Amino acid sequence: MLKDLKRVRNIGISAHIDSGKTTLTERILFYTNRIHQIHEVKGKDGAGAVMDSMDLERERGITIASAATHCEWNKHDINIIDTPGHVDFTVEVERSLRVLDGVILVLCSVSGVQSQSITVDQQMKRYQVPCIAFVNKCDRSGANPYRVAKQLKDKLGHNSVLMQIPIGLEDKLKGVVDLISMKALYFDGDNGENVIEEEIPAELKDEALQKREEMIDAVSMYSDELTDAILEEKEITDSMVIDAVRRGTIAREMTPVFMGSAYKNTAVQPLLDSVIKFLPAPIDINNEAIDHDHNDESVTLTSDFDKPTVALAFKLEDGQYGQLTYIRVYQGGLKKGDTIVNSRDGKKVKVGRLIRMHAAEMEDIDEIPAGHIGAMFGIDCASGDTFVSPGINYSMIAMHIMEPVISLSINPVDNKSQINMSKALNRFTKEDPTFRTYVDKETNETIIQGMGELHLEVYIERMKREYKAEVITGQPRVAYRETITQKAEFNYTHKKQTGGAGQYGRVSGFIEPCEDEFEFVNKVTGGRIPTNYIPACEKGFAGCMEKGPKLEFPVTGVRVTLMDGAYHAVDSSDMAFQAAARGGFLEGYLKAKPVIHEPIMKVVIETPNEFQGACMGLINQRRGIILGSQEEGVMSVIESQVPLSEMFGFSTILRSATQGKAQFTMEFSSYKQVPQSVADAIIKAKEEDKKKK
Repeated sequence: MLKDLKRVRNIGISAHIDSGKTTLTERILFYTNRIHQIHEVKGKDGAGAVMDSMDLERERGITIASAATHCEWNKHDINIIDTPGHVDFTVEVERSLRVLDGVILVLCSVSGVQSQSITVDQQMKRYQVPCIAFVNKCDRSGANPYRVAKQLKDKLGHNSVLMQIPIGLEDKLKGVVDLISMKALYFDGDNGENVIEEEIPAELKDEALQKREEMIDAVSMYSDELTDAILEEKEITDSMVIDAVRRGTIAREMTPVFMGSAYKNTAVQPLLDSVIKFLPAPIDINNEAIDHDHNDESVTLTSDFDKPTVALAFKLEDGQYGQLTYIRVYQGGLKKGDTIVNSRDGKKVKVGRLIRMHAAEMEDIDEIPAGHIGAMFGIDCASGDTFVSPGINYSMIAMHIMEPVISLSINPVDNKSQINMSKALNRFTKEDPTFRTYVDKETNETIIQGMGELHLEVYIERMKREYKAEVITGQPRVAYRETITQKAEFNYTHKKQTGGAGQYGRVSGFIEPCEDEFEFVNKVTGGRIPTNYIPACEKGFAGCMEKGPKLEFPVTGVRVTLMDGAYHAVDSSDMAFQAAARGGFLEGYLKAKPVIHEPIMKVVIETPNEFQGACMGLINQRRGIILGSQEEGVMSVIESQVPLSEMFGFSTILRSATQGKAQFTMEFSSYKQVPQSVADAIIKAKEEDKKKK
């Protein structure tokens, strides 16, 4: 691996569903000689894309798990992670962006900026990742890269700057004009592998000059040298422009826009050149860790090979040789035989086998230096753990994990399936922080939770295929919550006398709604409750948040203020005050007018214009609120908010209402109170469930 970090790029490819991320990655691998044959993503030729190595991915033509690979281009090492577009697998995008230095944001030249592009953009903002945009599918009818560049400005707030213009569009796409070198680029050969530079066609000359002027005007903001050259009317060199674009991009103040068609092998090589020219090397990025030995101060990490090692485990996989841990080294380096410490639990581990990934294939290596991404075998850890050299106690800021919004009950068919199911669940929960599982104490059923129907469907399918675990699934269940709507007081005394020492504790105060999930405020004065019992009171109140007294849903948004109380010199104990707190909470809660909250999803439907009315009707039938709809050429985009409980089986209904031509994406938006009629139905269903038990 290269020790010259200026020649290293860690990049991701992310976008909305079906914008062509995986196809683009395949072409990149082909041009960098990592693969010698191009396969189609949908797997029609029986092989499928290299990066979609799971059978399920090939059958469905979607990416489920992010895949890592590396290639070389112009004497530069490029580590690439191809991420999924489906919002159900958003954690894959999240953990990839956490460790990447730059991203190629792929946009479809017809659909432009779509709902998932907005989500990816928010994730890039969260981790401050610079990006370049690639407007793909310029060969499709209705292609308009200029409109997409404008949408980048209007919808995402990017300072988008065109670096190329197309030579022809739709079925007449021949190549692109590079606005820096002012050359026309054509792509010849069976797979577009030969890049031919020619003069710009006469009919495009004026447009190219005008667009170059706009581009230079926009990028001169980031270079004094370039500004001076413009003002003094000196010659503007390519290196001046490249330097200015690089500065603007790394500062996340501009987004260079490139275009082409990955499927038609057009303009992928110039995109690779621009990754090297404009996206940051590991040394251009400021990474920080928290030093636990010095009051959790922030420490800046440097990509120095001689400093103590700091590395982040960002993804786990259970392979045939044990756990495979994907790791990004930020400082120092990992060598075979090194001893490193997991800063979460302080355990020392020895580095065994180190590998570099190429999708599902592996290549053994001796070390992973700072600035590189690799993987190690046989080390037991969790996703988001930091590994450091002995003697330092740093940890990297972990990634943002969203809460699951949907659950299903699953029951194994027989004993063998039971054993295999628990193995599968063990592995999946470890690999994916948004997939959770628990056993319902009352029904004894195993419950799985996730980000959407597709998310759970894929895991159930993987259980059957990879673990031969046959399971029967129950009805999908929505993660309802309970909360209170007003302030209420409590004054509760817990007394128990059963011979010998009794139990005594009194708590008094009030509960009220708040923004956080749970807040405890202690305002007891004069030692009415001794300070050593206050934590027991807090524990008692917090314990009530798991199951609400109204319908046994988790409680959220409650602030408990403890004002007063009483104790007994002999009979008071932690247990007594915990019980008193529980009693006080129940007393106040029922007076505070509790209500049920349900998850509301942001649903975006893309449909041909003729079905726009039908799709709006489907949303209205589901208690949905339409936020807006806009026509983009032959397609309409309808944005809405719909309760999750109304969205089960929606894909089938949408297909039949639009002759299979519409598609939708759904992601969690917020929790809102359910209408009274729905609340009554939920209460009734709960009561019937209890009777059955």
